[in-house]
Amino acid sequence: MPTNPADGPILGTLYGSDAMRAVFDETAYFQRMLDVEAALARVQARLGLIPPAAAVRITEVARYENLNPAVLAATARNVGYPVVGLVAELSRAAGEHGGWTHWGATTQDIMDTATVLQVRAGLALVAAELAAVRSALLGLAARHRDTVMAGRTHLQQALPTSFGLKCAIWAQPFLAHGERLAQLRPRVEKVSFGGAAGTLASLGGDGIAVMEGLAAELGLAAPPAPWHVCRDSLAEAVSLLGLICGSLAKFATDIILLAQTEIAEVAEPYVAGRGASSTMPQKRNPIASEYIHAAARGVQALVPLMQGAMAQDHERGTGPWQAEALAIPQAFVLAHGALLHARAIAEGLTVDAARMRRNLDLTGGLIVAEAVMMGLAPVLGRGEAHHVVKHACDVALTERIPLAEALARAPEVADRLDAAALARLTDPAGYLGSAGAFIDRVLAASG
Repeated sequence: MPTNPADGPILGTLYGSDAMRAVFDETAYFQRMLDVEAALARVQARLGLIPPAAAVRITEVARYENLNPAVLAATARNVGYPVVGLVAELSRAAGEHGGWTHWGATTQDIMDTATVLQVRAGLALVAAELAAVRSALLGLAARHRDTVMAGRTHLQQALPTSFGLKCAIWAQPFLAHGERLAQLRPRVEKVSFGGAAGTLASLGGDGIAVMEGLAAELGLAAPPAPWHVCRDSLAEAVSLLGLICGSLAKFATDIILLAQTEIAEVAEPYVAGRGASSTMPQKRNPIASEYIHAAARGVQALVPLMQGAMAQDHERGTGPWQAEALAIPQAFVLAHGALLHARAIAEGLTVDAARMRRNLDLTGGLIVAEAVMMGLAPVLGRGEAHHVVKHACDVALTERIPLAEALARAPEVADRLDAAALARLTDPAGYLGSAGAFIDRVLAASG
């Protein structure tokens, strides 16, 4: 029975995805190791190192169903690694050809390469959801290019902005994450094959040919030298997941804040019963955003574990390597689950533009005080304009009247601006600066 909620049949629906769990499932991991063993046999047969018939037979029986899980468990418990039992079981299944299995390889070669095959499949799933989230956010940015709302700093209304720009800002990191992922893949998708101590001495002069052949057979890159104790690429992969989750958490944070009852400018997609309370029938909690937060914290907690595991000793680590298995599957499962939640939110987000406008008007025009000051500065001077507008703001707050009305009482303003001019200066839609241009730049950057 799973002890981690992300792996359970019930709670796992909240924390991850069946697709990613299938990639990193223990059974799938053993099958990947068998795939590596079979590929190694085929390469060595082509190079004349083992009989062709042995490669054929090893490939035929390299299936998880041909292994005895009880034997694997007992051997792993005793030896400390699963490969000894796996090779014994594979050799048994191969019969008279079994003696040619695992020729010249070491345990870490098989386990590392199997992990890389899993990571490759995991990154493909991440890339697909990353693209979907990016596309959905860019679509929102384009649709809401002119939807005016309050920009907030320190959780207070600051200046007008557009919801389209907010969406473009959400999307912008995902452009970079897509680039990072594409750049990462050649560094992480590489075969691990170095033999007992990284020299491939057991294969004589054929070691590099086998390593390159195995890489080609599995569709992986061949490194310049074995990377048994160079763990940067796997650490980088999990670190990237941490960055992606950080951007997802920023998005989720804004959704949670904008969905508050007192603000109510957006809401997660409506599904009957979704985010419901067991006691309060009126509640519609931003539940997907909450699980994005939970997943992000989980993934980011695993990043230091992976980076700490880079401290490998000599030619084979005594502990740090084993720690990676605790981090990699969970990081991928949680990150993929967070991406799926974010995609659902972005694709079905409810946007209340009318409520955004009402919230803009809550301060009676104070949110555009800077606009008025900049409009008066050319005729009054910046210092005097700031003084006049600050006084008008104080009057508006004290008497609870619109800023335009308070400004109209100031002789310095009334002598220069009529009601129509004041209305233009205090219209939030007229003070968006380069918001539209920034949206266009993000859209253009997406290709």
